[in-house]
Amino acid sequence: MRKLYHHELSPASRKVRVALAEKRLDFEPLIEETWIRNESFLALNPEGEVPVLVEPDGQVLADAWAICEYLEEVYPEPVLLGVDPRTRAEVRRLVAWFDRKFNREVTEPILQEKLIKRVVAGGTPDSRLIRAGRANIHTHMRYIAWLVHRRRWLAGDALSYADITAACHLSLVDYAGDVPWDEHPQAKEWYALVKCRPSFRPLLEEWIANIRPPRHYADLDF
Repeated sequence: MRKLYHHELSPASRKVRVALAEKRLDFEPLIEETWIRNESFLALNPEGEVPVLVEPDGQVLADAWAICEYLEEVYPEPVLLGVDPRTRAEVRRLVAWFDRKFNREVTEPILQEKLIKRVVAGGTPDSRLIRAGRANIHTHMRYIAWLVHRRRWLAGDALSYADITAACHLSLVDYAGDVPWDEHPQAKEWYALVKCRPSFRPLLEEWIANIRPPRHYADLDF
């Protein structure tokens, strides 16, 4: 049985969980609290970050995007990276957009202040960072709406890692209650398509450290 070391507060971990589920690959999920030094985990990934995937033959893979590229090569069905070079380039561009720009401008400030501080240290949130994340998210929501106005999914005609990456980031911001869905109906409609997929539902059924999400969080119809 393959093993996935992950954490619920890691959008990168969520991405790999959804990818494994989309490809119908069974795995044992193992929570790793990376802020606690764990020598056995560091032996798997000296960087000390999740996700880490251990294949049934013992092969260890770290870094979410490296894992996703590996899955695409070894388990090619269903295709999540795109069926042609142009689509694959667009998928990679959008994955980078959400893992870098969206994460820096929205996920990190909101997640760090509203969830991680409470789970790890019980600290006081910095309201300035939260306000910045809430202001920044509107640009990204409008961009999602623009993309899905031109395409069925973010990168083209089929679900891809672009959709999975964006939705995993949004799911955590939504857990914190900070996605203005009603102001961005096209983005909301796209997210609902991802949200109702069997691969995504396990994420929505989890509570993080007894912190209650908004009532709509796990509602497939919002």
